[in-house]
Amino acid sequence: MERRKLILSTGNIHKVEEIKDILDGFNIEILSKDEIGLKEFSIEENGTTLEENAIKKATEIQQIAGGIVIADDTGLFVDKLNGEPGLYSARYSGEGSTYRKNNKKLLNNLKGVPLKERNAVFKTVIAITDGKRTKTVTGECRGKIGFEERGTEGFGYDPLFIVDGYDRTFAELGEEIKNKISHRSRALKKLKEELKIFLNEI
Repeated sequence: MERRKLILSTGNIHKVEEIKDILDGFNIEILSKDEIGLKEFSIEENGTTLEENAIKKATEIQQIAGGIVIADDTGLFVDKLNGEPGLYSARYSGEGSTYRKNNKKLLNNLKGVPLKERNAVFKTVIAITDGKRTKTVTGECRGKIGFEERGTEGFGYDPLFIVDGYDRTFAELGEEIKNKISHRSRALKKLKEELKIFLNEI
């Protein structure tokens, strides 16, 4: 029996590996949009919430590729900065944003702010659709923004995000621990239940 395909609306290799790791155990083939020939296909993320962006990305890929598609939108919300970078986390430093530039801007914007006031939350919303039904799930992870980049694992804001209950950043904790406690892993654990329904009912 041919394995079902689950298409990820991202081409971000870090996200793809993280999702594949967490969904390991399902008898499905997980493919990124790049792997199905949609590498150059880009979706304008113009929603006003993470949920809107996730649904838009999943829906647009599903309309082209068919099957079951999941898409996520993730943001880092810093209390002291009124929720920045939030929806604009990936492009926080403007045109030509890189992880390093985004982190530098975040540190500059928190200059002089003590650790106890550097509270933040990572949020991930994942949308799953088969063209007929669309569901969303949310995962959150609270922590604080450090004063410098620490650690070599992970990506994005991971070297700055000190997870509550740990004295280390995501980048210091490593993939194995991160994939148990992160915002994305919490959302993916909820997604597993939805995925079972989609796989059984379609």
